[in-house]
Amino acid sequence: MNQLAPRPPVTVDPISVEVIGSALSSIVEEMGEALVRASYSTNIKERRDCSTALFTTTGETLCQAEHIPMHLGSFLAMIPLITKRFPAAEIAPGDVFIGNDAYEGGGTHLPDIVLAEPIFFETEIVAWAINTAHHSDFADRGHAHIYQEGIRIPPIRLYRAGELQKDVQDLILLNCQVPRERLSDLRAQMAANRLGVQRMQALCAKYGRDVVLSAGNALMDYAERKMRAGIVTIPDGTYTFADVYDNPEFDGEVPLSISVTVEGDAMRLHFEAPPQMRAGFNMTYTALLSTVYYAVKTVVDPTILPNAGLARALTVTAPAGTVVNARAPAAVFNRIGPSQRVVDLVHGALAKAVPERVTAASCGTVMMACFSGVQPTSGDPWIYIETIGGGFGARPNKDGLDGVHVHMTNTSNLPVEALEVEYPLTVLRYELAEGSGGAGRYRGGLGLRRVYRAEADCRFEFDTSRIRSQPWGLFGGEKATGSQLDLGADAKPLVLGQGALDRGQIVTIQTPGGGGYGPAAERAREAVARDVADGTISAEAAEALYG
Repeated sequence: MNQLAPRPPVTVDPISVEVIGSALSSIVEEMGEALVRASYSTNIKERRDCSTALFTTTGETLCQAEHIPMHLGSFLAMIPLITKRFPAAEIAPGDVFIGNDAYEGGGTHLPDIVLAEPIFFETEIVAWAINTAHHSDFADRGHAHIYQEGIRIPPIRLYRAGELQKDVQDLILLNCQVPRERLSDLRAQMAANRLGVQRMQALCAKYGRDVVLSAGNALMDYAERKMRAGIVTIPDGTYTFADVYDNPEFDGEVPLSISVTVEGDAMRLHFEAPPQMRAGFNMTYTALLSTVYYAVKTVVDPTILPNAGLARALTVTAPAGTVVNARAPAAVFNRIGPSQRVVDLVHGALAKAVPERVTAASCGTVMMACFSGVQPTSGDPWIYIETIGGGFGARPNKDGLDGVHVHMTNTSNLPVEALEVEYPLTVLRYELAEGSGGAGRYRGGLGLRRVYRAEADCRFEFDTSRIRSQPWGLFGGEKATGSQLDLGADAKPLVLGQGALDRGQIVTIQTPGGGGYGPAAERAREAVARDVADGTISAEAAEALYG
């Protein structure tokens, strides 16, 4: 029997709820560390482009590690899709399900492959261990529709009662360009989930199944209460904001807008966007949800627990078949790009209601550089992908952070040493881009500049935004600089963001900075006041020079 048998509700005291909640958080964080340490590809072992979580039997987020906010979108539909396709009576201990499809597989784009394993305790499923990792494999592909973007995997068994389904694995690996990396990373994902299963079973054995599950429900209720309590502190009303999104795959800019309605302890967010496009930056609804949950949490109360309870006070709508709520077979490879703009929309709207809780616009993009080719010595294929950090928006009381990943990505910059050891590339310069942050009373964070030299002929793919627009400032703060790419004077032009590089060719990438907060004149006056106070300049000289 796999279904949870009905039992009387259990009342759990607050201290036990807190202890069990901390244990759940520790489980998902330990799963994440195991995944990173056991993985093979630089994208996971160095850049930590992965996430781990525990889910309830009904598909609600019980606890998610603080890794990649977007990856929640890769989890939200997975368990419901599994339970819809496979009756509980047919699921056994040791079953492991794999999926990645953005429409039928619980994912948000194909490189993020999800593994989910049921957690059995006393013959019943009590929860699910789940993780996703970005497999840097699907390079040199088109993005007119999802069929071009890689293999589509619905939720299917990779392991059946602990036994590998080798034919399924062989089918997946045959569709990958670097199968050795994929196999090793999939094994790391397996290890991470098995660890989560063991830790959750041990927790149930220590406190009792009913106590642990009741504590989980209490934690979700607590997250809901905190979200509602935070929303109440925002003045009732409807707040709107508009921005644009640009991308190398098309000319011009795509207009996006939001209407946020706060009413008591609930919030409604409605998005308007153009119809989905024949390009790789469309978002599925689950990707939109994960973005909104993150963006609202950062403003309402960053301490809210990352579980399903925080979503109960939020209603998110967008017309189906649009850029932010795409339908099959829209391409979705770079869904992380417009998700950054969705964060800008949410923050821009709520800045009108609670300006002291919102930063100016951050870099507003996920600057992706992807190099791929054949190793000169071995002849083996290689793929190097990196998303490069930028400037964080200035805060109401501090400058923005320099050269960091912002909002929905939260990965690390790949160390130069790791890059040059693994790939035929040399990094000539890696530095902060001076002057890229928007001026203001508080300056926006600086973007990054990376200069690469190709040591072998290779393919190059470049994806970004803020090419034609710039990250905006708040309350008199100035805009930051946008994205910049330089392939050299005699370079072959990119087509839809893709092209070829010759050996010895140099590529310069500069990411946007963050917008400024408050008028720059206030910063200057404060600096002069400090100079007068410490005796660097006399009050009379300051008056004569600055007025």
